[in-house]
Amino acid sequence: MAHLTYIGTRDRSIRASASQAILRGICPDGGLYIPETIPVMEKSLEALSKLSYQELAYEVLHLFLDFTEEELKACIAGAYDEKFDIPEIAPVVQKGDALFLELFHGRTLAFKDMALSILPYFMKTAAKREGIDKEIVILTATSGDTGKAALEGFAGVDGTKIIVFFPEDGVSPVQKLQMTTQEGENTCVVGILGNFDDAQSAVKSIFTDKALGAELEKKGFVFSSANSINIGRLLPQIVYYFHAYLRAVKQGKVNMGEEINFTVPTGNFGDILAGWYAMKLGLPVGHFVCASNDNKVLYDFFRTGTYDKNREFHVTVSPSMDILISSNLERLLCHMVGQEATKADMMKLGQEGKYSVSVTEKKISGAFATEKETYEAIRSFYEATGYVMDTHTAVAYAAYQKYKGESKDGRPMVIVSTASPYKFTKDVMTALDEKYAKEDAFALMQVLENVSGVPIPESIRDIEHRRILHKNVCPRDKIKEFVKGYLL
Repeated sequence: MAHLTYIGTRDRSIRASASQAILRGICPDGGLYIPETIPVMEKSLEALSKLSYQELAYEVLHLFLDFTEEELKACIAGAYDEKFDIPEIAPVVQKGDALFLELFHGRTLAFKDMALSILPYFMKTAAKREGIDKEIVILTATSGDTGKAALEGFAGVDGTKIIVFFPEDGVSPVQKLQMTTQEGENTCVVGILGNFDDAQSAVKSIFTDKALGAELEKKGFVFSSANSINIGRLLPQIVYYFHAYLRAVKQGKVNMGEEINFTVPTGNFGDILAGWYAMKLGLPVGHFVCASNDNKVLYDFFRTGTYDKNREFHVTVSPSMDILISSNLERLLCHMVGQEATKADMMKLGQEGKYSVSVTEKKISGAFATEKETYEAIRSFYEATGYVMDTHTAVAYAAYQKYKGESKDGRPMVIVSTASPYKFTKDVMTALDEKYAKEDAFALMQVLENVSGVPIPESIRDIEHRRILHKNVCPRDKIKEFVKGYLL
C-alpha cells in the first residue's frame, strides 16, 4: 500500500512522511502531525485474535509507518521483550464489574512504557531513513510518568541526548526518584518551579524557535520530542486497544464484533485519542469515557463544547492528570472541524485561554472524580475485591461508576489502568486507612505488598537508597536558557 502522509493540524499544506513527522516531533507552526487519512485495519478481528502482542503491533503499526517490514519488526522485537514482567505485555483482568487493562508491567510501572519502549527504535530507524547524522536532542515535559519512561528508553542510545523537565513539587516521591536517580551520560533531568503546563508550553516554544533551532543545528543538534505531541509516541498506543478487545473476547466477556466501552484516565489526551484512532481503524467501540480529576477542563469541554483553561490549577493525588492544556485534543479537534478552524481555536486558546466548538465527538463523554471520590474508589473496591488500584485508575473507576449511573449503558467496560499502585504508595495506603497518612512513602511499600499480595517491583525496590544524579532546578521562565546552556 502507499505510505500515509502526515499533515499539520493548523495548516494542511504542512506535509511529512512518517519518518519526518517522528523526527520533527511538532510542526513548524506549533501544530501537531495527524495522518492525512485514517487507514482501515486490513485483517479481520478473527485473524488478529490469533496473534501475539508483538504480531498485533505489526499489523497496526505498518498501516501508519513508512518503515520496511524488516525495520518495523526489529523495532517491535527490541521494544516488547523481557523489559515487561509478563509475556502478555498488557494483561486484561476481570475485577468487580469491570475489566482492567493493566498497562504498568514495564520497567517504569506506567502506561508510558508501552510507547516509549519503542520510540527510540522509531527514532533511530527514521534518522537512518532520512540520512540524519546530527545528534537528536529529545526535549520532554512530564507530569510524572513520561519522564522516567523516556529516560529509560533513550538512556545510552547512541546519537541522542534527552532532557526531561518535571514539576519540582508536583510528582510523587517515587516518580521523582525514578527520574533523579536515572543513569546514562546522555540524560539530563530538571525540576522546574512551576507545573506541567509551564514545562509543556516552554518545550513547545523551543520547537518553534527558528533562531534557536538554526543555532543548535550549526552545533550538530536537532530537536525532537518524546511527549505524545510526537505522533511516534501516540501510534503504539493504538495497539493495546485492539489487544484489550481481543482479550475480552477470548475471556468470554464480549462476543466477536460486539461493541465494548473504555474509560481512560486522561491528562494530555493522548491515551484516549489512541483509542479513538483504534475505533476509526475498525475496532468495535461503543463509547469512551474521558475521566478527569479536579482539573476537569476536559470534562467541561465534552459537556459544554467550551475549552477554558482559565481556572485554578489543582495539585492532586493523580499528578499525571494535573493538566489544563491537553495538547492532543488539538488532533481530535482538527479531525472534527479542519485546519482553519483549529488554527483559529488555538490562537484563541493562546490569547484568551479558551475557545468553543459547535461540533463534538459523540462517542466520547466526560466524567470526573474529586480527591475524596478517588480515595473512596480505592478503599471500597479493595474491600469488595481485594484489588488495589493506583490513584489514576481510581479516578477512571469512579468516573465509570458515574457514567454507568447516568447513561444506563450496559456494554462491557474496560478500565484503562495506567500505573502501578507502587508509584503512589502513600496516597494509595492512606486511601485504604488514614492511619498511614503520616508514614514514610517508601516504608509503606512493604505494607502495600502485604495488603495487595503483589511483590514490590524490582525496578523500585530500595529506590530511596539510590544516589541522586540529577539536582538541576530551573525557574519556569528560564527553561529555554537552560537548554541552551546545557547544549552549548
